[in-house]
Amino acid sequence: MTNTRRGFLQSAALAAGVAAGTPVQGQVRPPGAPAAAAAADGPVKPASEVQVPKMKFGDVEISRLIVGCNQFYGYGHYNSILGTMMKEYYSPERVCEVLHQCNRFGINAHNWVDVPRARQDLERFQAEGGKMHLIVQGVGDPASLCQALKPLAIYHHGEFTDRAYHSGELASVKEWCKKARQTGAKVGVGSHNPEVLAQAEHEGWDVDFYAGCVYYRTRSVEEWKKVLGGELLEMQGDAYLQSDPPRMYKFIRQTSKPCFAFKIMAAGRIDNRGAEQAFRTAFESIKPIDGVFIGMFPRVKDEVRENAERVHRILAGA
Repeated sequence: MTNTRRGFLQSAALAAGVAAGTPVQGQVRPPGAPAAAAAADGPVKPASEVQVPKMKFGDVEISRLIVGCNQFYGYGHYNSILGTMMKEYYSPERVCEVLHQCNRFGINAHNWVDVPRARQDLERFQAEGGKMHLIVQGVGDPASLCQALKPLAIYHHGEFTDRAYHSGELASVKEWCKKARQTGAKVGVGSHNPEVLAQAEHEGWDVDFYAGCVYYRTRSVEEWKKVLGGELLEMQGDAYLQSDPPRMYKFIRQTSKPCFAFKIMAAGRIDNRGAEQAFRTAFESIKPIDGVFIGMFPRVKDEVRENAERVHRILAGA
């Protein structure tokens, strides 16, 4: 990877069949390029010609592609090496650059989680003029989170929902949702298991939406043994079965409430050859009022542009 932003853009332009030196709109600066390089390359247009289609969520319109947060803070769901690479790449500046680039493609919603540095990065992005509707993964007291962030929505973090389910304490998740209702934000519950979300639906929980991982990666040891005929996998928490997505998509289609599907790319296990079909399957399998959380890691290629163009192509037929 080149050491200057201009060199990086020239390489990207050549790869796309464009004359060398023509700016490629929306490209994030490569590692090592100073922030001042942006001014030297001329102003960046405020919006791309490609805009991600939107949906109504409550009283606002949000993009159907919602930028995720896992990659920003090293949660690669692959191995510790990839997680470390993500942490090293994603300085506060780069987090903000990706969020600004998302804005240029019409992505105006962010799946956010309260981990170290996340609040500072968000405040920096907002101070630079960036705007995102926050859909917060709720961990801990929802009242304090909502008071500090004023999010559009908050939902019970799927990892913790599934732990409660396995320990027979799902009622505590329902109580959390009741507390979240008092904040004024839209309230949801997340899970990696469609049966958990189906139970909440059947019991009539007071929630506005669901967030469902299309891969049930939080199976208990007993569940994995049942699926695998008594065998166990290494790294059970990050095993992805190809038979899982249809089950979550079925739940999402059956509920009348808005849903957000996530990990549609199996946390990077689906490569470029299968990306188009994974996105197409996702959007064809959910309702028009549903969205998709997608994390971005543009270290090798311009994933923000690529994902935005792909979703625009699928949903707008362009």
